[in-house]
Amino acid sequence: MADTRLDGTQPSGMKNRGSGWLVRLAGSTRVHRMMARVPGIKYLVRAEGRALFDILAGFVHSQALLAIVELDVLNLLQDGPMSAENLAPKCKLTVDRMQLLLQSAASLGLLKRRRDGRFALSVRGAAFLTVPGLEAMVRHHPVLYRDLADPVAFLRGETSPELAQFWPYVFGAGGATDTAVTALYSGLMADSQGLVAEDTLQLVDLSGVKRLLDVGGGTGAFLMAVAQKYPSLNIGLFDLPVVVEGAGVHMARAGVTNPLTIHSGSFRDDPLPTGSDAISLIRVLYDHADATVTKLLQAVFIALPPGGLLIVSEPMSGGAAPDRATDSYFAFYTAAMQTGRTRSGAEIAGLMADAGFADIAVIKGFRSFVTSVVTARRPK
Repeated sequence: MADTRLDGTQPSGMKNRGSGWLVRLAGSTRVHRMMARVPGIKYLVRAEGRALFDILAGFVHSQALLAIVELDVLNLLQDGPMSAENLAPKCKLTVDRMQLLLQSAASLGLLKRRRDGRFALSVRGAAFLTVPGLEAMVRHHPVLYRDLADPVAFLRGETSPELAQFWPYVFGAGGATDTAVTALYSGLMADSQGLVAEDTLQLVDLSGVKRLLDVGGGTGAFLMAVAQKYPSLNIGLFDLPVVVEGAGVHMARAGVTNPLTIHSGSFRDDPLPTGSDAISLIRVLYDHADATVTKLLQAVFIALPPGGLLIVSEPMSGGAAPDRATDSYFAFYTAAMQTGRTRSGAEIAGLMADAGFADIAVIKGFRSFVTSVVTARRPK
């Protein structure tokens, strides 16, 4: 017990001593060959081999997915199974290249190959079409792919990521002057915000809140979900003028009848509106550097009354337990934006504590690739 910390963890030295022999065995080709012949164990060895190859082939998988989306393959198969011969002219591909793509889609679980050689949507493929914003995000990925074409140069800071120019809004109010870019960003975020809102509202209870202000809330996608669950809650939206323009009409068309106040401004440059007993930051912090986040949290602290609730919801790093979705995909994405980074719940909690917040709780999400939540209160 003397070697165990109060939190139940072991010192790193003990972990290294305990796992070192496994690493040495895994690094021995002779042991690999021997284990591959042992009944029971050989299946584990082969599974690990498949997992390693899956990592190796990941880039090809993502490019195949992009082709599937760009050629509208999944949508074309919604009405029923089709053969490569039938699909090829619709996608403007030769039959053999169409067959190649369909086989790839089936290997990824998006399609099922039938005995007669035709291909049909799988459960996963059908689900893909129903996830809001997923197709739009895949179509947007070529920007990120180009930024990561030379990953070593990217990590060394020797490149100028295209993604950083794609989202100029993150540089402040002055960066959001291109209405076309702003509309594209707002559309992408709004499309995918449904899942984030769904998970957030399962993780956080707003029944005691009287007035909620959503900072950086775009065109109000999160507030629309809030309004559906809490129809009597007073809600407010704060974002850049070019972003919130028309948000009221958009929300009214969606059936929102809650008392609504729309504030325009930049949280980088302007004070936040007061009068709300809860403020939400939905997928905001990971777009910005620590200095900007620190200033924002201080502004939230000032805007909230004693006992006021702060809600932060976004995909978060696994921290001490690295998470495949957030510590790979989102970490590289935010790095390419050059203004933010993917933080762990513990890091966000630390920034909240530095800003003066108390009663801080890190709530792991149901789907890490969608969102997790950290809540805190301004001390009474």
